Amino acid sequence: MTLSASERAAMIDRYEKGPELLKTALAKIPKPALQWRPAPGKWSVHEVIVHCADSETNSHGRIRTLLAEEQAMIQGYDQDRWAQRLDYHALPLEPALATVTAVRANTTALLRRLGDAEWSKVGKHSESGTYSAEDWLRVYAEHLEIHTRQLERNLTAWNNR
Repeated sequence: MTLSASERAAMIDRYEKGPELLKTALAKIPKPALQWRPAPGKWSVHEVIVHCADSETNSHGRIRTLLAEEQAMIQGYDQDRWAQRLDYHALPLEPALATVTAVRANTTALLRRLGDAEWSKVGKHSESGTYSAEDWLRVYAEHLEIHTRQLERNLTAWNNR
C-alpha cells in the first residue's frame, strides 16, 4: 500500500526523533544494569544500543542502494549472530550511540528531499523479497521506538529481579 506524502512526512518525523527516544530511555538505566540480560537469549541494554548502531549503518546503505541502483539487492543479516560473534558487550557504548544519532541525521536530510518517483523505487531483499523505499521507511521509522520499549522493559525487569 502506497503512503501519501503526509503519511511519509509523519514517518520521517518519527524516524528523526528515534535517537532522542533511545537516549532518554538509556539515561534511566543504572550502570550495573547496562550489561545485564533479562533472560537467556535476551539482549542487554548495551547489546541493544550496539545493535542499533549496526542496524542504522545497514539501513543507511539500504536506502541509498534502493535509490541509486537499478535492480537493487538488499542483503539481510542475522542480528543475533552479529551480537554474539562481534561480542557486543566488548564494543563501546558511546560511539555506538553517536553512530545512531549521526546516521539518522544524515539520512533524514536525504529522506526529506525525496519525491514520489524515489519513494516508488523497488528492489529485492535477500530474505523478504520485494523491498521498496516505503517498506524501508515503515521498518526504520519504528525501529528505534521498538528498541526504546525494549530498554524500558529491561529496566523494569532489572528493578523487579
